Amino acid sequence: MSEKIFVFDTTLRDGEQCPGASMNIREKLEVARQLQRLNVDIIEAGFPVISDGDFESVERIATEVRGPIIAGLARCTPDDIDAAGAAIKPAADRGRIHVFLATSKIHREHKLKKANEEIIRLASEGVRRAKSLVKNVEFSPEDASRTEPEFLAKVIQAAIEAGATTVNIPDTVGYAVPDQFGALIKYLKDNVKNIDEAVISVHCHDDLGLAVANSLAAIRAGARQVEGTINGIGERAGNVALEEVVMAMRTRKDFYSEFHTDLQYSEIVKTSRLVSRMSGLVVARSKAIVGENAFAHGAGIHQDGILKHRETYEIINPQEIGWGESELPLTKHSGRHAMIKRLEHLGYRLNDEEITHLFQRFKEVGDKKKFVYDEDLAALIDDSFGSSEENWQLEYLHVTSGTTTVPTATARLVRGEESQQDSAPGNGAVDATMKAIDRILHQSGHLVEYQVHSMSGGKDALGEVTVKCDFGQGRLVTGKGASTDVIEASARAYLNAVNRVRQQAKRAPTSEFKVQGSGPQGSNSEAPISNLELQTP
Repeated sequence: MSEKIFVFDTTLRDGEQCPGASMNIREKLEVARQLQRLNVDIIEAGFPVISDGDFESVERIATEVRGPIIAGLARCTPDDIDAAGAAIKPAADRGRIHVFLATSKIHREHKLKKANEEIIRLASEGVRRAKSLVKNVEFSPEDASRTEPEFLAKVIQAAIEAGATTVNIPDTVGYAVPDQFGALIKYLKDNVKNIDEAVISVHCHDDLGLAVANSLAAIRAGARQVEGTINGIGERAGNVALEEVVMAMRTRKDFYSEFHTDLQYSEIVKTSRLVSRMSGLVVARSKAIVGENAFAHGAGIHQDGILKHRETYEIINPQEIGWGESELPLTKHSGRHAMIKRLEHLGYRLNDEEITHLFQRFKEVGDKKKFVYDEDLAALIDDSFGSSEENWQLEYLHVTSGTTTVPTATARLVRGEESQQDSAPGNGAVDATMKAIDRILHQSGHLVEYQVHSMSGGKDALGEVTVKCDFGQGRLVTGKGASTDVIEASARAYLNAVNRVRQQAKRAPTSEFKVQGSGPQGSNSEAPISNLELQTP
């Protein structure tokens, strides 16, 4: 019988750390539910101590998502570990605390400024504290691939003795190459005397484009858990793309016959699209497995071969992972029930308020175009996620523009019973629209990135606009909006970003669990254990 490879998804933690990819709680829940349908083994839901928002999202996922193990990340500090334990408590026996501490020489000397013995002591104490809260504890020696193997073995042995049930070997900066990384896993199996008491995991980054290769080499060498994200999103060049690792194993069964995963492979494409939508990060057309061109054949020779026998130029059956034509599209005559059924098919679960708002937008779009496709419906969902009474909504937009006039926009925004209107000139129709919104709300946002995508074919296609904005808080905020009118879609996208940043501003750092050390927004709260900086595996 083949051995199971556990799939650890960190899209909601490491993936969300990608600049401009932050998701709100509602979006994280949608991703978590889809990861449940994908049947991943572990969902790392967030880093509970860093903010009230992260704590709440981990707690909500631990409460509402059933099946996978729910993990919370923590540094080897008491407050971090206690916060993670509290956040995952609703998951009961399915809860896991994932503690980490840097071990490489460069981190010990320049970041932590601690001796080897102190690192071992801190790691042991962190694991023991986590073990007092949950049975399932994972330990990660950050920057393991650049740590001296002898010292790494000592740290891991101490962590297992303290109660770690999983030991994760991160290639934190994507420095490893497959032969070396595989050899490191084998070294640990041969030299850590209690290694059989824990599952060996690997967490590879893609800085050299080797994350998939390194993960596969580690599996061959003895790792039985692989950590990564959907679409490979994450800091810098990203994490290993889970869909690529699992499909490499499945496609090359001749080489990986000893291993298997329990994923529902037919959910891969759906999961990829949902993560792309929720994160605002577009999947490259040439991306393996889930890119639009992954199964496209342009050359005549290839097309001829495919028509005669699919396997001539396709090593994966696209239908096996969820590629396929959409069912019949909706029209303006379709009812609420039909729309809800399509939402369920796409993997969304909205509450009554969101469905009511979405149905109204659906009817508006249905009056402007003949068919409403799955892609159109998915694009409209972002408006429903932002339909709270606390958020500003676009009620009216009028734009004048042309080659012989100064572009000017007039916008009216509503929030509950409140209504505000103002006008502003700009360098173009989109710029004028955003400046009008800024005047109404007495703010100033800097547009860093602007993308427009046609969600379906035809002249009446729904356009989706994705913006990344800087509101002076040190991080990019993503906004999305959709309409058959690109200027209106731009206004909705910008307003979506505005609402997000205002929601974030309301969330102060956690009061019960203070952030120790240097936080993501430059928190300078006291740190009893000095210099344990906010770095992650």
